[in-house]
Amino acid sequence: MDKIVLDIETKNSFFEVGQDNTAALEPSFVGLYSYNQDAYLSFFENDFDKLGEVLKRTRLVVGFCLRRFDLPVLKRFFSFDVTAIPSVDIFEDIQKAVGFRIGLGALAYANLGVGKTGHGLEAIDLYKSGRLEQLKNYCLNDVKITKELYEMAQKQGYLWVPRRDHPEMIKLALSYPKEEFVQAQLL
Repeated sequence: MDKIVLDIETKNSFFEVGQDNTAALEPSFVGLYSYNQDAYLSFFENDFDKLGEVLKRTRLVVGFCLRRFDLPVLKRFFSFDVTAIPSVDIFEDIQKAVGFRIGLGALAYANLGVGKTGHGLEAIDLYKSGRLEQLKNYCLNDVKITKELYEMAQKQGYLWVPRRDHPEMIKLALSYPKEEFVQAQLL
């Protein structure tokens, strides 16, 4: 069984389908990192059967806003419940602990010194304009950032969380000692 880091991009946005209408979002691309293969994998729509085979062999999926976005969007494309795969959602763990939302770009910059290469709405434009290689690179970069944040939290036991209203960052303990367990607390 594999452990993966997953991110998806969509063809449309909540602005187009309604804020609470995740089921109406259409995936354009899924990127993931497979720990078993030590490789980044790419899946466009016509590859979802192959993606399904990877997901069936997954013991843990790691992501950022995974439970609210990525997995619910993918759910209807498979004959099994992808939301039932054990998961670590870094976004959700941080939000529960600190009480506010943080973007992947801000978190990456605070901890890794790098930012994202764009944002989700730009990914929609990349898809609509047929720039699929750029879409792939954008998504896989988010997978790489998420993977590095997860591994950093595993190694050092915390991540720095920036705040909009205060110059001091929060040192948030994140314990991922076993893939099935997460514990977060303020330090």
